[in-house]
Amino acid sequence: MFRLCKTTLLVSGLLLSAVAHAGKLAIVIDDFGYRPKEENKVLQMPPAISVAVLPNAPGAHAMATKAHQLGHEVLIHLPMAPLSKQPLEKDTLTPEMPSAEIERIIRSAVNKVPYAVGLNNHMGSKMTSSLFGMQKVMQTLDQYNLYFLDSMTIGNSQSIPAAQGTHVKVLKRRVFLDDSQNEEAVRQQFSRAVRLAQRNGYAIAIGHPHPNTVRVLQQMLPTLPADITLVRPSQLLNEPLHAAPPSGPTSKPDAPPKPRFQPPGECKIEGPLAPVPATRMLDVIGESLGNSRVAETVKSLF
Repeated sequence: MFRLCKTTLLVSGLLLSAVAHAGKLAIVIDDFGYRPKEENKVLQMPPAISVAVLPNAPGAHAMATKAHQLGHEVLIHLPMAPLSKQPLEKDTLTPEMPSAEIERIIRSAVNKVPYAVGLNNHMGSKMTSSLFGMQKVMQTLDQYNLYFLDSMTIGNSQSIPAAQGTHVKVLKRRVFLDDSQNEEAVRQQFSRAVRLAQRNGYAIAIGHPHPNTVRVLQQMLPTLPADITLVRPSQLLNEPLHAAPPSGPTSKPDAPPKPRFQPPGECKIEGPLAPVPATRMLDVIGESLGNSRVAETVKSLF
């Protein structure tokens, strides 16, 4: 006979604890280098929170250095051309740029953002949807051993096919935390990221150093469910890329988010449980948990 409560099994009077994390959550805060007050609050958060620094921001070098010293992973937040008509920032990558110019801009960004181990795009719907343009980016990144975090500002991004033939590893953003800067909306997006990590094994969320975003992170990070591990993006480089598209568009707010995530309450046994045949035990565990990773962990214990 056994009793099952969450992932704790009582088998033949022995307590067998099968501890398994349902998911990994990476959070990256973009646009570092302009808002020292809010950015310093981010840097007081757990070191697994990563930061992406705009190379031409006035505080780029100082904030990247401080972030690294405090244990945070640093990325270069490189401007790339959008499809929308708007003034481009200095050193914005465009698809028609020659390789030499792209190499110059990325080399300059690497010098301005010390300790960077990855790069993600600031805007970039036009650039990332260009296979030819992104091939030139990936060939340059290959020289610096930087991974590429695709902010997914457009659904048909070419980052993955462009990286073929190089050693550059690609990650994809799943959730934007603050398309809407309303505090409750940020909470809902944070909870969506948690649910995606639980369902798919991991998720990457991107936010910005807005006061409401910082406030929500300060409040919600300590309440992460026990089955979620906060990780750096580089810890996800060997995870399989999800086939599903990122949740939500980029230049406009996501579809209305689902209700706020509520962690499961305490598991209580209402009464005696009937004996379960040994031959059905693993099947019942798999059905009860609904999580193939946990079921496989349990099987390995036998």
